[in-house]
Amino acid sequence: MSAPAWAEALVCEVCADAGVDPPRLDWRRRRGDHSTGVARRSDGSIAVRAGSDPLDQRLTLLHELAHWLAPAPRRRRAPHHGLVFYRLAFALYVRHGIAADDALRLESARYASSLRHAASLGVPGAAERLAERRAAQRARPRRQWRVLVPEHPVVLRREGRWHVCATCGQRVVAAALARARRARRPVRHVLMGTEAAATAS
Repeated sequence: MSAPAWAEALVCEVCADAGVDPPRLDWRRRRGDHSTGVARRSDGSIAVRAGSDPLDQRLTLLHELAHWLAPAPRRRRAPHHGLVFYRLAFALYVRHGIAADDALRLESARYASSLRHAASLGVPGAAERLAERRAAQRARPRRQWRVLVPEHPVVLRREGRWHVCATCGQRVVAAALARARRARRPVRHVLMGTEAAATAS
């Protein structure tokens, strides 16, 4: 489906302000409230799978535009969502009508580390949200690891834009995906999970 007019206009406005050529915008619908997106410099495109929440659609598109505008990393292992990225992303959110509280809520739902960077950047409300999150983490009961799926070969299967293990359903990304693709023999892994530790009586 074609992208809505507001999305095309936003891409053109952001890129014109930055003095860069706009990407091609691919737009699809997905079930649920939240949207997902990916910026692909290699083929000059941004793809958005739009959920039903209009505000989240807008933030997702601006998030991917921040990737589009961000300078290419000098190091291969440079953080994908680091301070440099979030300085640009939060500036775009504010400039294009997303209130700081909404930006913090939606962004931290995807990437918890965004709160730390937002606090460093002085985004209003970020320090308080970060303190609340850390307090909640400290209050959680201690958890113990257990094996959910015993060791097994990784058999890659596509699930939307992700690769997953066909046996356990775990996403395989980044270095693990590259290793699984180039291995002459199947890579093996174990799926671990946690459960609340029993409290002593």
